[in-house]
Amino acid sequence: MAIVLGLDLSTQSATAVVLDTAKGTTVARARSAFGADFPDRGHPEGFLRGGQGGEVHADPLLWLDGLELALDRLAELADLSGIDAVSVSGQQHGSVYLAAGYEAALVDGSRATSLSAKISPVLSRRSSPIWMDSSTAAECAEIAAALGGDQAVCDLTGSVATMRFTGPQIRRFAKLDPAAWAKTERVHLVSSFFASVLAGKDAAIDTGDGAGMNLMDIRKGDWAPAALAATAPDLAAKLPPIRPGSTVVGGISAYFVARHGFSSKCRVVIGSGDNPSSLVGMGASKPGKVVISLGTSDTLFAAIEGIRTDSAGLGHAFGNPLGGSMSLVCVRNGALAREVIRRECGHADWPAFSAAIDASPAAVSAVLPMEEPEITPRRAAGRIVLGAPASKATLPRAAVEGQALSLRYHSRWVGTPTTQLLLTGGASENPSISKIFADVFGAPVLRLAVSDSAALGAALRAAEGACGVMMADLEPVFCAPTSGDVQPNRTLRAAYDKLEAELAQTLLRKA
Repeated sequence: MAIVLGLDLSTQSATAVVLDTAKGTTVARARSAFGADFPDRGHPEGFLRGGQGGEVHADPLLWLDGLELALDRLAELADLSGIDAVSVSGQQHGSVYLAAGYEAALVDGSRATSLSAKISPVLSRRSSPIWMDSSTAAECAEIAAALGGDQAVCDLTGSVATMRFTGPQIRRFAKLDPAAWAKTERVHLVSSFFASVLAGKDAAIDTGDGAGMNLMDIRKGDWAPAALAATAPDLAAKLPPIRPGSTVVGGISAYFVARHGFSSKCRVVIGSGDNPSSLVGMGASKPGKVVISLGTSDTLFAAIEGIRTDSAGLGHAFGNPLGGSMSLVCVRNGALAREVIRRECGHADWPAFSAAIDASPAAVSAVLPMEEPEITPRRAAGRIVLGAPASKATLPRAAVEGQALSLRYHSRWVGTPTTQLLLTGGASENPSISKIFADVFGAPVLRLAVSDSAALGAALRAAEGACGVMMADLEPVFCAPTSGDVQPNRTLRAAYDKLEAELAQTLLRKA
């Protein structure tokens, strides 16, 4: 057993979690917030304001400063010299661009110079595009045309050419600033960049995060030459290799030994994206368990048996850090839409909203509320009404049932029967909403008590990859749900099947 550290570099913060796998306990947790802790840097929400044409970037130097602050705070709570292994979760699709001299900057072990001061001179691009960026529609179209269309891109890489993905972002940079692109020697993802910083040398990209680039052959788990050629000149030479998520980069950099008190024996496991890391952190790395996160956006992800892709181009297939692949379906209108419905129906609080759900008949009406333009399905703002018309009294239930049905319908391509549904996020604590998801999916619902699932997943991967601790032994301890489950009412299956069929027909018609 071992003491392990998981780090998560998300959109808004850097989080560190230390686990004692022998005792089955969380030793310490620390965080830095890019907005609140660095108010002078212009990142109140974790990204740079003022982007034009859908551009959303962040400052990679702030990420480095945030990491250092989180580790400083962690050192006040735990003895970092006792940590045996570390790994990283990074916000998926974000990228960092490095010029000549980056290898020397990574290996520099002097504590007299901060990480951001070491890296600043070797950035070939001062800012990093992140997952919120939607400026690359033209580049997506160009990549699709070069590879034979959307379906060909999806079959090859696991997703259609997608604006937030790293490949289109790289193409846009190479087109708009060819001189800076020529100076770029290495393109890293957030996860592989921070694994490189921790190890003091280039780290590989894992299959989980690599699949979120439109550059990796989803079946081979390696770069797809045709996709590289369709994206930017000399791209193959500028990317690190792809390796399995259990790969050990090496020992931790001398900088972290001198600056933060780590032992030189601490091992670094390559990083992964926040979605693959959360899959591990929520105990769903094997097929059958489906995780639904009910937050600002509603997200469904699950491990996949073999390799599958979504022929509709709405879902994504990523690599599973523990082997195989995983699915991801993201719905933009999650908590926002539920909040709009609550206010519209005149309910002062969520208990009143829940009471309205409980007082309404199930599987009679369903409404898919898209208060903002939706990405799954791709539709303009509006509402899709299924079954009987909903009244003000029945709209709360109808809206949540519509959201659950949409997730069920848009995850059909995954193909693996759902044996257990794991709910997380704020709305998962609502028993009325949990019951609807159990009924719609026809599977028992367990609510996860896991916090910081991406950092937790990184720590668990470090334990397995570097210390030989079996994930089967870790999941029951660190990924345990709250006690009790919510059983489905299986007599509603036929009614929900009918509503889902109506949704499918509606979506086939022009929006």
